[in-house]
Amino acid sequence: MTSNPLGVETISTFSAENEEGAIAANYVEMIETVISSLEQDQSAMVSQADSGYLWKFQYGSVEVFVQLTGTEETDTLTVWAAVLKLPAKNEPKLMRHLLEMNCGEMLEACFAILNNEVVVFSCRTLTEISAAEISRIMTIVATIADEKDDLLKADYGAA
Repeated sequence: MTSNPLGVETISTFSAENEEGAIAANYVEMIETVISSLEQDQSAMVSQADSGYLWKFQYGSVEVFVQLTGTEETDTLTVWAAVLKLPAKNEPKLMRHLLEMNCGEMLEACFAILNNEVVVFSCRTLTEISAAEISRIMTIVATIADEKDDLLKADYGAA
């Protein structure tokens, strides 16, 4: 069993059986299609629980998590990838650097702190979400995390 930042305990091999109907199938199918285009070495895995779905996959040097909390318009799609463990060297300088990047370089994502790690993070409700938006959010988080993790580790890694 593997634990993750959202507390889902089991992650099984990549497959999704959907019992929630056509809408859920569409969201799950869209997410899995994007994951299959981004993942490396057949690394994708999924967990289904009462709280929704949680996927993880390897993209470059980062592990990307995708959570779908449900299929109602008020449910959310959340994507994140850890780029640096805390504590870090010179945290005040790191925090300023992250805030500066949040303002100009992050598109629909941002840097955040989750479970004592700096992550690239994006979250959106399902209201009027399209397949293109799902793909964009997942691609942005994966790409930025993979581009920034080594740089941040080199400059601020392990205090």
